[in-house]
Amino acid sequence: MPDFPSQNLSAANVTDCPKEQTMNKKLTVLYQRLSKDDDLQQGESSSITNQRNMLIKYAEQNGFTPYICLSDDGRTGTNYDRPGWQELMAKVDAGEVGAIILKSLDRMGRNYLESGMFREVFTEKGIRLIAVNDGVDTFDHPDDFIPFREIMAEYYARDTSRKIKSVLKNKGRDGKPLTNNPPYGFIKDPNDKNTWLVDEAAASVVRNIFQLTIDGNGPYKIARILHDRNVERPSYYLATRGRGSNQSDCDYDNPCAWNGRTITEMIAKPEYAGHTVNFRTNKQSFKSKKTTKTDPSEWQIFENTHPKIVSQETWNVAQKCRETVRRTNDAGEANALTGLIFCYDCKGKMYHHSTRKRRHYVTKSGAERTRNNGDYYRCSSQSLSSKKFTSECSTHHVSTTVVREIILAILRSTSGYVRTHESEFVERIRESSLLRQGETVKAHKKAITKNERRIAELDQLITGLYESMIKSLITEERFKQMSENYECEQSELKVLNAKLQTELGEYANDSVKADKFIKLVRRFTNFEELTNAMINEFIERIEIHEGEWTEADPKTGYKGTRTQKIDVYLKYIGDFNVPDTRTEEEIETDRIAEEKLIKKRECNRRYMRRRCEKRKVATQNVSA
Repeated sequence: MPDFPSQNLSAANVTDCPKEQTMNKKLTVLYQRLSKDDDLQQGESSSITNQRNMLIKYAEQNGFTPYICLSDDGRTGTNYDRPGWQELMAKVDAGEVGAIILKSLDRMGRNYLESGMFREVFTEKGIRLIAVNDGVDTFDHPDDFIPFREIMAEYYARDTSRKIKSVLKNKGRDGKPLTNNPPYGFIKDPNDKNTWLVDEAAASVVRNIFQLTIDGNGPYKIARILHDRNVERPSYYLATRGRGSNQSDCDYDNPCAWNGRTITEMIAKPEYAGHTVNFRTNKQSFKSKKTTKTDPSEWQIFENTHPKIVSQETWNVAQKCRETVRRTNDAGEANALTGLIFCYDCKGKMYHHSTRKRRHYVTKSGAERTRNNGDYYRCSSQSLSSKKFTSECSTHHVSTTVVREIILAILRSTSGYVRTHESEFVERIRESSLLRQGETVKAHKKAITKNERRIAELDQLITGLYESMIKSLITEERFKQMSENYECEQSELKVLNAKLQTELGEYANDSVKADKFIKLVRRFTNFEELTNAMINEFIERIEIHEGEWTEADPKTGYKGTRTQKIDVYLKYIGDFNVPDTRTEEEIETDRIAEEKLIKKRECNRRYMRRRCEKRKVATQNVSA
């Protein structure tokens, strides 16, 4: 045990002091504290056990009985939100404490403002404060340097915090994970704490969440599905296995109470695609526990640092599904096409509209279908401009059922062609991509050269302006105005050039694109029915042209047939045209079937017109 300073009270001095006898009728608190930083800096000499043994020996030698020991192990001294200290203050407020003994003043805390406030409270209540190693005793040996000791203790905490931040920054910049607890789905490697391994039990849940997202389910619906399947939520799963940061405040009564916010945060984590993300949060002060979220532009992402739970393609699709807000229908289902359909002319998104009007019809193959006549998409620019009595775009509209049928037909034909003519498919993708790439590269390089020439010209203009101002040919105010305009234009050109350079570098190898699409086709074995997952996985963008009508019937004045072009862009391969591999007999058969369908539609139109006219005449007769 360490020797105590000579100015500490002996047992004889205690018994000779009447006030001390009064104090000893109350409780003496032996308080110990050890933060994680202190443990690293000072080692075993500052351990809770050593502090307790020292204080007990001091209390027994100097007659401070009865006494109790209160401690805060692993708690910082920069604030007083500590269980042991809160219990001590509760006893102080109740008038039970006569003396408080510490190893040193910094064990009480390292925030000199709050430490001073507590010392004033102890003085008002007549509580004796003793710091053994510092030789401080507020009863017999008042020390005017106590505030300076507390300031130095806070500076020590500030310096330690600065050093730890520096170590963590260097660690984070090296690509090592800074979080103490890996995300749900990962565990730390027992042999290397900076390495993450996949926790298969939790990883299967993560994969299921991503798949449910791609299937068109929202986060709160996914939370409900997982609850109904009795899947343990992440905080409960980790807490029951001795992991995670919620072990003390976990709700153990509701193990399957998933939250939609939890789903949203999980889907957005790049860690599930095998990347490490550092510097997501920041603390403004070493005294504060509050963390603030940093802007995503300040994050540092290190790719492919640990095993993946989901592929990068799956992660990207899930992010795109979460970008667009979709309204749900009466059945609680959202239309997966929302956010994928655009107007061809104005390039604006098309809004989804839906009513309950339904009609039964028969397809060319004889299958019965039900169509929602009120389920369609309409150009958003036209919808919004109509409320302002302007006309920014024409009335592009298309039935949702028609779009889904076209998508399914394209996926069937494209996947069939890929499976039967894989080598031809790869070659066609390479040829078409080389053509587009050559035209784009030529245009981009021309634009970059032009922009660089203008940037150099602006530098000369700014230099000329400065010389004119020096010679008093223009005023300083005029110089500032013109130079700011030139610098703004120059900055915009530099940003544009950087963007063009990035686009030039983003051209992937054509065979890689084809391989990705082939793998995507192999993942789906059934193309009989269009699912939300197929839409989200295969479709990149859909553009709707304005519908065109044939010439009106001169006898009746009715419009003819309406045709509409729809461009469907598939992921990786864009607007791919499948070669026509039909035989002459198949072509002729399809032509005859198409003619019959057109005649049938014309008959239906004539029938509906006659029916409307009869109904109109009957209504006029009744009113007459």
